Formats: sequence, C-alpha cells, structure tokens
Amino acid sequence: MTSQLDALLAAQIDPITQKPFRCKNLQIDDARISLDVTLPYPAKSRLDTVRAQLAEALAPAAAGRALDIRVASQIISHAAQRGVPLIAGVKNIIAVASGKGGVGKSTTAVNLALALAGEGARVGLLDADIYGPSQPLMMGVAGQRPESPDGKHITPIVSHGVQVMSIGFLVDTDQAMVWRGPMVSQALQQLLNDTQWDNLDYLVIDLPPGTGDIQLTLAQKVPVTGAVIVTTPQDIALLDARKGLKMFEKVGVPILGLVENMAIHICSNCGHAEPIFGAGGGERMAAEYGVELLGSLPLDIGIRTATDEGRPTVVSAPDSAVAASYRELAQRVAVKVGEQAQDFSSKFPKIVIQRN
Repeated sequence: MTSQLDALLAAQIDPITQKPFRCKNLQIDDARISLDVTLPYPAKSRLDTVRAQLAEALAPAAAGRALDIRVASQIISHAAQRGVPLIAGVKNIIAVASGKGGVGKSTTAVNLALALAGEGARVGLLDADIYGPSQPLMMGVAGQRPESPDGKHITPIVSHGVQVMSIGFLVDTDQAMVWRGPMVSQALQQLLNDTQWDNLDYLVIDLPPGTGDIQLTLAQKVPVTGAVIVTTPQDIALLDARKGLKMFEKVGVPILGLVENMAIHICSNCGHAEPIFGAGGGERMAAEYGVELLGSLPLDIGIRTATDEGRPTVVSAPDSAVAASYRELAQRVAVKVGEQAQDFSSKFPKIVIQRN
C-alpha cells in the first residue's frame, strides 16, 4: 500500500514548479490515509486546489479510507552572497532594479510585495531610493512617522499587511537629500539593519535606477537572495537594463528574472491594443542572457491612478486582469527564490574561543 501511494504521489506534478509535490509524514491505518504537503512558495489561494488534486489521485488506492491531506506553504531562508550574513527577522531579500528611471520599477516593486502578502507571506518593503522616495505615497502612508522603541531601532509602518520603511518617513517631503555617495550608502544600511523587521519571508527592496553607490552597497554588504530587473520593451531601456543585469552577475547576486513593463497599451475608450514602446524586447533580452522573462505588464492608466491614491492595483482592483498579472509575477518570483541554494548557517554551532 505504501509503495503504491508513493508512486501515485510521485506522479503528481505541481503546475507552478513543474516538479513533484513535497510530501512527507505519510501514515496509513484502517480508517484513513494522512500526509503533509509543503509548498515552497506562498499559495493561500491554491491550497484547496492542491488538496483536491492529490485527493483525486489517491482516491483509487484509498479503498474507502478517509483522506487527510494537509497542505501548507513553508518559506525558508536561502543563501546570499558569500560572506554576507543574513539580517535578523528576514529570510529572503528580493532586489527590484532597473538600469534607468521611468520604467515603472517602483510600481512593480510595490505590487510584487502586495501580491506576495496576498498569498499569505510575511512581506516587507524597503524604499532604497534615498533621493526620491516614493513608497510612502504609493502605500498610502505619506506623512506618517515610524516609532523607535529604544532610541536605536525603528519599527516599520504597516500598510495593506506589508511592513514598510523609507527615508521618506524621516524627512520632510520637500526636503532635498543633497548627500554624497558614502552618506547615501550609510543611510541605506541603517534603514535596513536598524529597522525591526518582524519575521519576514520576503523583503522587497525598491532600488533607485542605475548602477551607482546604492546598488554596489546592496550587492556587497546586503544578503540579497536574488534580483529582478525591470525594463520596458524599447531599445534604449534595454541597453540600460543590460548594465544592471551584468552588475548583479559580477557581484554574485542571482538574477531571478526580467520584467517587461509597459509592454502594451490598451485604449480605455476603444480597447485598441498597441505596443507603443515596441514589442518583444524583454523576450529577446531574456533569451540573450539566459534568464527567465517573469512577466509582461501593460501600460494602464489605472495602475498609475491607483498608486497615486495609495492603493496599488493588487489591493484596489484585486479582480482585474492587471492584478492577476502581478499575482502571476509574484508567484514566479517566489518559485525562483525557492530554487536558490538553501542557507544552512543557522544550523552550524557557534564556536567561541575563550582564554581561561
């Protein structure tokens, strides 16, 4: 019986990962069959679907026994750059980057974070754009100030179920940050390390555009699980996106994939679809560098108005086609994170040498 069930379970492929489900604790008695199924990505909306799929597969061999199939997500910590320790309270860091500004990187980052949270993950969002912070406005918490329980650490502001931190909470909105590179890099490290992140599965970092000091600081001193590169289909944006991709490759940060934003515009009056920034650029770049095209997102006025109002598309229009695109993107990102090497540093004993 056990071998028959094992064979049936091994034949069941998760359509999200394209791999067999992770099943354990298989127990059989005269009345029931029970097992645990672990998904390596957040999947609150899919738990019943997975349970039904496995129940249907096992039913012929159950011989009248009740089926108790427990399905849950388990997000684990994954390894980052060699020699960079993980941050307390954060399992995985996802850097969202672009080679140039104006490609919708921040909008992609905020909707990615919200989509991951919507599937049951514990998510944080760090606005690393010191010169032009936008996440307080996008998350609807502009003007709020975080608290410091001990005068040394900062408690992130929670909005739409996501823990948010930004330099925009700490300075006036009309204050220009006239800082040189070292000061900016230090500010980023303080925001990251002095914030009391509360047991995050994912911390999404919205990077400023380009390949400057902040990007290098992130790559060298922050334990990044992987980077997502955002671009538009036009050639000039792709040129800069290549620079960002190569920078992360040089410093050993895995590229989770590429997001093609503003891929197509659909007229809100007549419904006519037109690729005003060109077509197929993201797909060609992904093929050229051997990375995955995680998604192609539309140019839609609703995306802009929703973020300006502090309620991004994933929470303001959850049933829309655009929100579905962001959820699919988040799912693919989570799967790519799950494929990274696991971090075992917490398993090793700490050796302390003392002089007596």
